[in-house]
Amino acid sequence: METNNQYNPTLSATEVRSARRVELTTFVILAFGIWPILAVAAVGSFGFLVWMYQIVAGPPGPPA
Repeated sequence: METNNQYNPTLSATEVRSARRVELTTFVILAFGIWPILAVAAVGSFGFLVWMYQIVAGPPGPPA
């Protein structure tokens, strides 16, 4: 089903409103739900990776 009424003039106003509501809901879920969680997971994963590397290789700096 097309969501843009200019490409498919047979869509009723109710179908267009329904499609817009689905798009808005999808955007809100992505923008305020999934992407922030993925961003926190990526930063946390990088921090964990650095922490594990420093446990194995020692802290950065000149050798003692």
